[in-house]
Amino acid sequence: MARDVTVLVGTTKGLFILREQPTGWQVSGPLCDGWSINHAIGDAASGTLWATGGGEWSGAGVWRSSDAGANWALTKLADGQIDEWTRNDPEAAEMFGATPQPPAPFSGEVEAMWSLARAGTRLYAGGKPGKLYVSEDDGLSWDPVAAINDHPERDSWNPGAAGLTVHTIVPSADDPDRLWLGISAAGVFASEDGGATWERRNRLSNAEACEGHDHPAAPRDGQTGHCVHNMVRAQARGDLLYQQNHHGVWRSRDGGRSWDNITDGLPSTFGFPIAVHPAKPDLIWTLPLNSDMDGRYPPDARAAVWRSRDGGDSWEDCRNGLPQEACFFTVLRQAMATDTASRPGVYFGTNSGSVFASFDEGDSWGEIARHLPTVLCVETVTASVTAAA
Repeated sequence: MARDVTVLVGTTKGLFILREQPTGWQVSGPLCDGWSINHAIGDAASGTLWATGGGEWSGAGVWRSSDAGANWALTKLADGQIDEWTRNDPEAAEMFGATPQPPAPFSGEVEAMWSLARAGTRLYAGGKPGKLYVSEDDGLSWDPVAAINDHPERDSWNPGAAGLTVHTIVPSADDPDRLWLGISAAGVFASEDGGATWERRNRLSNAEACEGHDHPAAPRDGQTGHCVHNMVRAQARGDLLYQQNHHGVWRSRDGGRSWDNITDGLPSTFGFPIAVHPAKPDLIWTLPLNSDMDGRYPPDARAAVWRSRDGGDSWEDCRNGLPQEACFFTVLRQAMATDTASRPGVYFGTNSGSVFASFDEGDSWGEIARHLPTVLCVETVTASVTAAA
C-alpha cells in the first residue's frame, strides 16, 4: 500500500515532488521555473505548498501552489539580473518570454531566500544576508521582521561559507508566538512574542567537555560556536531542541537557554542535517561527514545515518541499503526530514541527486529517486495533500 506522503525536494534546478504509487515512487518536476529552491513546506489541511530560493540571476521570492503542486505563482521579494534586463532591454525581455514588472519591495536588502516555516496563521521566510520576513496572508504579501533584521548585535554577526543566512526557522506547535532561528554564523535566536523581540541562545551547559578545540568554529567562551547548520524541535516534548553545528551535535532541554554536547560516539564533529522522530523525542538521526576541510563526504567514503534512541547519549550507525564504498556525496543542512505517518519515514537527499528513505526507523534504506540535480532540501507533507495532475 502506497504511503500518503508528499516528499518535497528542492534542488539547484527547481522543485521536485515525490509521491509513492503502487509501482514505485513517482517524480514530478522540475517546478517553480527551474529556480534554485533552498526550502519547501506544505500544509496538509489545505493542500497549499510553498517553495523559496532564488539568487543573483532570478532574484529572491516565495512560490505558492494552492492545488498541491499542479500550478505555482511567485511573490517576488527582491529583483535579480533578469528583472533589470527585461525593464531596460525589450529584446532581452522578448527572448526570455518575460514581462517587465515593478521593482520588488525588498530589492537591495535580500539576495536569496533560504527557509520557510508556518507558525499558526503566520508564514515566515528567512533569507540572505540574515533577514527574516513574515506573511499574514499565506505568502501573498510580506513584511520585514524588524527586531531581527535590525538586531542591535547584527554588526558582530559573521557569515558562514554560504553567506549570512537565516537557514532554519523552528516554530512551536503549541504556541505560535514562540519560535527559534538558526543563523549561520550568528547562532541560535529565540522569540517568545511572535518576533517582536529576540534573545540569543548559545550558552553551553557542559563547557568543560568542549575544551581543547582550536578550530575557528569550535565552541569557546561558554558558547556552542555560532555556525549552526540545522536545528529541530521534538514536537512531543516542548522545549527539547537538537542542533547539528559546524563542530558537533548539541541538545537543549530548555528551549536553547543551555546546550549539552552530545557528539561523543559519532565518527566526526562535522555534518549538516539532523532529524527527530515526530512522536519519540529521544529518537534522532544525523549524517556525519568527515570534516569541513577533507572533502565533506561520509567518513571512509562509506555512507551511514547515525541514530540515537536516548537523545544523543549513545549512537549507532545504520548502513543497510546505503553505499559502502567510493561514496563521496554530501547531505546538506535542509536535506533530511521525517514524515508524520503512523510508521514515520525518514528521508535524506544528496548533492549527487539521490533521495534515500527508511520506513523502519533507519534499520534499512532504499533509494526512492536518483539523477536529480543537487538536492538542497527535503521536506514532507503527510496525508491530505492530493497528487498534482
